[in-house]
Amino acid sequence: MAVRELRRELPSLSWVQLSLLWGVVLAIVWTAWNSAGLNARVARDGVVYLGGPALLAAVYGRRIGWRVDRRALRNTLLLAAFVLPFYLVGSSLPGVRAFYPMWETSAAPADFLVHATKQFTVVLAAETYYRGLLCVGIDDLGRKSVLVSPVLYALHHVGKPPVELLLAGPTDVLFGLVDYESGSILPSVVAHGLGLTLLDWLVLHPPLLAPATVVRWLRWLPVPL
Repeated sequence: MAVRELRRELPSLSWVQLSLLWGVVLAIVWTAWNSAGLNARVARDGVVYLGGPALLAAVYGRRIGWRVDRRALRNTLLLAAFVLPFYLVGSSLPGVRAFYPMWETSAAPADFLVHATKQFTVVLAAETYYRGLLCVGIDDLGRKSVLVSPVLYALHHVGKPPVELLLAGPTDVLFGLVDYESGSILPSVVAHGLGLTLLDWLVLHPPLLAPATVVRWLRWLPVPL
């Protein structure tokens, strides 16, 4: 009954307007909900960024990119292959190695598997919000939908290594464009989730490349490495 009443009270709002309004509400809740530790982060992101968009989509019978087909699988492989070198090189940067893993874990297979599973849940929630609700879900805007969330996505990377903050906005646009063309968030979920898992695993081991060499390669970037 409450859902029906809500829908009657918002007849003048388009689906795009509803999605953006709901996105703002979820961002405020996410920011206000303090979390410490990976378990708390899974709870917060699962409720706000996974459950929130899913609830709106279910109420209004809309899609937010939760689908898998041949095109999505193809683009998933292409995006994963594209971002792989970034994670490989990034894992040797001193600033990245000092920050990751974001939550305590070890290289012991059992410990790392639990850690990776929880972290993947956080990624799934983030991609459902940023690429699902705020991109694929509002495809009424056309490709302009990929420009909805880059600033917000970058702001949520404040406090992470500067090079990651620098790349956050462009990454949001890239992931959004691939997901938009796929009609699915699968590409960004896999590229982000498995990429972050790989990054953590690499950081827990000796660097693949000499950090000094990587810093020398990237010293042209306008941020400390």
